[in-house]
Amino acid sequence: MCLAIPALVKNIEGKEADVEIGGITRRISLWLTPEAKVGDYVLIHTGYAIEVLDQQEAEETLKLFAEIAKAAEK
Repeated sequence: MCLAIPALVKNIEGKEADVEIGGITRRISLWLTPEAKVGDYVLIHTGYAIEVLDQQEAEETLKLFAEIAKAAEK
């Protein structure tokens, strides 16, 4: 099973970007999504952005992840 997580692109340097995921910043590769821009949401899998997402879709997905995490705490 694979899991990909939406992340917000904060900074781009060449083919790498700093993205924010739940308040945590990570460096990822943009080799598969060269069209990504600062401010875009991208789908991250194993350190690579694999797709540029629509902001609404990304926010809905992040909301679902938060609901799952909250339910798991019970």
